[in-house]
Amino acid sequence: MLHSLDRRRLLGGSLALGAASFALPRMVFARAAGDRNLLLVVLRGAADGLAMLAPLGDPAYEQVRGFGLPDYESAPKAGGFFAIHPAFQQVAAAYAENQALFVHATATAYRERSHFDGQNLLETGGTKPYAQRDGWLNRLVGMMPVDGSGAAPKALAIAPTVPLALRGEAPVSSYAPSSLPQASDAFMERVSLLYAEDAQLGQLWQRALETREMAGGDNLRNLRDARAAGELAASLMRERGGARIGMIELSGWDSHANQRNAFNRQAGQLDALLGAYRAAMGPAWASTLVLAVTEFGRTVRYNGTGGTDHGTAGAALAMGGALRGGRVIADWPGLKDGELYEGRDLRPTIALESVLAGASAEHFGLDPEHTMARLFPDRRAPAMTGFVAG
Repeated sequence: MLHSLDRRRLLGGSLALGAASFALPRMVFARAAGDRNLLLVVLRGAADGLAMLAPLGDPAYEQVRGFGLPDYESAPKAGGFFAIHPAFQQVAAAYAENQALFVHATATAYRERSHFDGQNLLETGGTKPYAQRDGWLNRLVGMMPVDGSGAAPKALAIAPTVPLALRGEAPVSSYAPSSLPQASDAFMERVSLLYAEDAQLGQLWQRALETREMAGGDNLRNLRDARAAGELAASLMRERGGARIGMIELSGWDSHANQRNAFNRQAGQLDALLGAYRAAMGPAWASTLVLAVTEFGRTVRYNGTGGTDHGTAGAALAMGGALRGGRVIADWPGLKDGELYEGRDLRPTIALESVLAGASAEHFGLDPEHTMARLFPDRRAPAMTGFVAG
């Protein structure tokens, strides 16, 4: 079921070997057959959906968020009811071109307020924290068809270790830029000879070498430059032989104080990353889907230090050349006291798992319900569809 707004108120490098999670931003890549690309962006720390996409049309908005209202005086409008945060310039441009959409008042099955537990559910796809040991993105890799040569899909992490969302049975390697001197060709050759007869380490080493080759001369010493990180992600995914599934993590969204400045800074980073990624993908952008999600939302009202505390529902962002964008998907619950979850949070009305499963299934041509059952077992909500154009 797809809503375009409404219900109660329709309103308008280091080269690392391993299989199994980095500072900011952190990346992970998986490779599968086909020419479709999926980039998952996880916003660590609970990004504020009401700041990301402000519901200015809600009659209670000014009462609960009047402190931040000046930020949206000239902000781009979305759906006649919402306004896109002004730091999202690249995102707003994509929205205007029907290549970006927002899903609002969405949340996973988690209803508590622990970052650790919330991130665990967001990444594993379980219904209880720590009940599932592998990640839903790894399981998605496992559903991908093999390529023309019959090779099994493989995953690559740009990080010291692989994030939980990509841990599981599907093969995973890792890569991260490093300030250390590059190893000599002779050393790399000796390591290759050392692992040549080892079935497990030999395969991991070969994947690592392939990833380093794809990264080429990135000249990065770390991943703190969001624009450069977006370009690096694109360089690893845009070519036919590159990664088909990628993951990037951006931390720093836990805005308990001075939220207006903190959110503006983080939103600018995310916008730079997405804008650079989109531009650097080139023609491959036409077959690319980006999903940006966070573990939970934040409280509707500001606290005494100009921040917001841990909440429940928030917003998710999708971008892509094949997306049916330029819209807001929401079943808006309202911001009046009696409409809030536990009297303080935006009430969740759309299961985030349904969004992730449905968008992924449509993008890769998989059965939506089977994908939902495989990635997010024991859910009642069906996979949401209608994300992809054509």
